Amino acid sequence: MAPLPDFADLPMAALAEWMEGDAPPPVDRWHPAREGRIDIRIAADGRWFHEGGEITRPAMVRLFSRILRREADGSHVLVTPAEKLAITVEDAPFVALEARFEGEGEEAQVAFRLNSGDVVMLGEAHPLRLRDGPAGMLPYLHVRGSFDRPLEARLARSVYYDCAAHADAHGRLWSGGVAWPLGEIA
Repeated sequence: MAPLPDFADLPMAALAEWMEGDAPPPVDRWHPAREGRIDIRIAADGRWFHEGGEITRPAMVRLFSRILRREADGSHVLVTPAEKLAITVEDAPFVALEARFEGEGEEAQVAFRLNSGDVVMLGEAHPLRLRDGPAGMLPYLHVRGSFDRPLEARLARSVYYDCAAHADAHGRLWSGGVAWPLGEIA
């Protein structure tokens, strides 16, 4: 894993370069024979729990998040070449905690820092979509995985409001040459 970048101060081009060198392991190619379940739960607010106790070490959350995969049936598993363990995810496995904005209109770029330490640039490879969440229609960011079984990040409320402040008159957030809908802006 690449060391985490300084999200607040790095130029957007440097964040994009860091993201290219921070590819997660190829979990979609791993199909171990040993399968089971582990008492790990990702709460709707993005906190990780093991056997009821919160995992408070960011490095552990980051490690587990890198081996997370979504199955065809919608379930979530932690997978290594040796075993696959089902876990519980209450909403989305990730939460976007910060956003960075650069440029305007079709030239704009938006980057998000997730609770896992990952950085994701909003664009065609990482689209934003509205879907039903715990509080109605909410924006979710595609982090990784196939588009038919994505691992997503829900935008934290403060991040949503930051995005709304950067939205155009039609309530769309521009990034990567695409206007992404944010839904009703309250």
